Amino acid sequence: MSRLFGTDGVRGLANGELTVELAMQLSQAAAAVLGHEVSAGRRPTAVVARDPRISGEFLNAAVQAGLASAGVDVYDAGVLPTPAAAFLVGDLDADFGVMISASHNPAPDNGIKFLARGGEKLTDDQEDAIVRQMDRAPLRPTGADVGRIQRFADAEDRYVIHLLKSLPNRLDGLKVVLDCAHGAAAGCSPQAFKDAGADIVVIGADPDGININDGYGSTHLQNLQQAVIEHGADFGIAHDGDADRCLAVDATGTVVDGDQIMGIMAVALKEAGRLKDDTLVVTVMSNLGLKLAMQREGVRLVETKVGDRYVLAGMKHGSYSLGGEQSGHVIFADYATTGDGVLTGLQLGARLAATGKTLAELAQVMQRMPQVLVNVKGVDKSRTGLDAEVQAAVADAEARLGASGRVLLRPSGTEPVVRVMVEAEHEDVARREAEDLATIVKRELALS
Repeated sequence: MSRLFGTDGVRGLANGELTVELAMQLSQAAAAVLGHEVSAGRRPTAVVARDPRISGEFLNAAVQAGLASAGVDVYDAGVLPTPAAAFLVGDLDADFGVMISASHNPAPDNGIKFLARGGEKLTDDQEDAIVRQMDRAPLRPTGADVGRIQRFADAEDRYVIHLLKSLPNRLDGLKVVLDCAHGAAAGCSPQAFKDAGADIVVIGADPDGININDGYGSTHLQNLQQAVIEHGADFGIAHDGDADRCLAVDATGTVVDGDQIMGIMAVALKEAGRLKDDTLVVTVMSNLGLKLAMQREGVRLVETKVGDRYVLAGMKHGSYSLGGEQSGHVIFADYATTGDGVLTGLQLGARLAATGKTLAELAQVMQRMPQVLVNVKGVDKSRTGLDAEVQAAVADAEARLGASGRVLLRPSGTEPVVRVMVEAEHEDVARREAEDLATIVKRELALS
């Protein structure tokens, strides 16, 4: 049986894999697992938020019903980003939280992710405990012991105030285009940037329940690039559906990805004496150019597996202050327990305002190496690190590339796929090496 929880909660087609019945069962099980450590005479509490996709309305009702029926008092925070929900769990001192979102997925999908006390992502053990609990009878309190549901009226205001308190300086004099992906940040991101002093232009901020991530947001940057140039903005910020990530566009329309943003902010925090142990936590997929740049800047890299939960685990292990992914999940541990696209955009804007430099100038902290990724399908991924021919081919490619290149073979976590990634100084070299390796992987690891 496949694992119910994926890398970021339980996701699927709403009313397909992700049903009302499953949402209620998950919530009742989570109430038993995450809400059991409460003082006598007090009911457990949970913050529930969602992104604006249409299925979030009935899934939200099912989740809240499941929690309240299991004796949990629910604070309904409405439509808010995932990092806002995480912050509010800690700010309210709630026992746990629930975010209903499928992030950057299209509108028909949805997801349910749980947040532990303090707004932390769940461990594998906690997720497994919830799955086991689903096979047991749910909690069935009666009378005055059932949970209550109340609107968390000032949830968005609390989150925006928190964001503004994180800023080292204001954004006065900057013109910023914000692409909210018709998603969860459509209200709070423009408010936060405006309150921080920026002159803002907003696109992708008219959610209707079915247009989330549709042609806008961090997976569709063309409208943001056009708007930045058209309005003569200093830079642009793109969120995804639940606003836990942030990509940027400079004044010329050039994309600045998560690696570049982390490079900029690592230097800024190091200069301010706030980069713990002068260390940045990244995944194995971060560009080699970031590694070379950080070596030059005196910043040590710690690498983790792909996925922001692994970045978070790596950061917690060393109490590090900054980490993230190339995709734009950037984690500022002093202010957030997860990637926060609005926070990242504000911090980036503050760096521009403080230095007087353009985003293009700041992004020159690293030179991105051409990176080619080939997905090899229909292979036995479990043999990736064992096959002698494959390992010999990797060693040969690494020898040819030398210090100016890199090879990574990464089995997919969910499919019979091996991802072949090669970086080199020149794209044609990276592509040739990646395609040659992919051919060998396909031949040697083919499923019988």
